[in-house]
Amino acid sequence: MTGTTTGAVTGTGTGRRRRRRLLTGVLVAAALVLGAGLYWAEPWKLWQNSTVNEALPAPSTAPGPSRPGTAPAPGPQTLAQGSLISHEHSTTGTVKLVRLPDGSRTLRLEDLDTSSGPDLRVWLTDAPVKEGADGWFVFDDGKHVSLGKLKGNKGDQNYEIPAEVDLADYSSVTIWCDRFDVSFGAAALQRV
Repeated sequence: MTGTTTGAVTGTGTGRRRRRRLLTGVLVAAALVLGAGLYWAEPWKLWQNSTVNEALPAPSTAPGPSRPGTAPAPGPQTLAQGSLISHEHSTTGTVKLVRLPDGSRTLRLEDLDTSSGPDLRVWLTDAPVKEGADGWFVFDDGKHVSLGKLKGNKGDQNYEIPAEVDLADYSSVTIWCDRFDVSFGAAALQRV
């Protein structure tokens, strides 16, 4: 009888050890998946703010003295502009496409206020700007060009537009989250 009792106790101990090992393995795997998910999604960025206050780029050459009867050197010229509307995150501010006196062009964000997020980009696009959730995912469907990573989620910022970009091909700007393929906010451009 002693042999039978000992066998039953030993079998129960082995079963408990197996369940503990299995539970430990499941917990370790869950922790690794959770850690990788947090690293990829970067949710803490939603509570971090970065303010950038850039002035409009200055002309590359200083204006010379004006002579009587000559026109003053031209300043920056706004080609198009629009107001940002909210999509996935509350977003406000003004977007301007500006031609500088040297002929280069820049996209300017003024009074930008949006959430921070992982892998945010500034895109020129040909997509229509739609209110609400209908507008969140349309900007990567057609033609778009990335002007770079969003420098900060608040303030005034400049993004150089490459010379080869034909502005006639683009009708909107989006603050695009490349990680989740969603617009944080967008603006329809109106020619000035």
